[in-house]
Amino acid sequence: MTFVHTSLHPLWTNFSGFQWDDGNWPKCGSHGFTKPEIEAVFQGDVRIAPDFKHSADERRYIAVARHANGRPLFVGFTLRQVDDRLLVRPFTARYMHGKEALGYETESSSHDNR
Repeated sequence: MTFVHTSLHPLWTNFSGFQWDDGNWPKCGSHGFTKPEIEAVFQGDVRIAPDFKHSADERRYIAVARHANGRPLFVGFTLRQVDDRLLVRPFTARYMHGKEALGYETESSSHDNR
């Protein structure tokens, strides 16, 4: 798996909240994270990339950041326009697997050394 750091798109940086409901919360919560933990990913040092492989029906994105405990965390999400608000709708959140985390570590260290 290759991780590519992308710049945050102006549309993305202007989101105004999160969309949680019975359609996305059970899957996100099933890996043991709380809503505040998932939301914190988007307020810190986060890497965002488009998820082309899973974007057939809607544009999806991948967010990768460090959890408060230091472990790399993966959040899959989409953006939803609700009235005049742009909301982040997470649909999965989990710790990264070994190879994914190694790729993230490699990419992060090369990014930090720029």
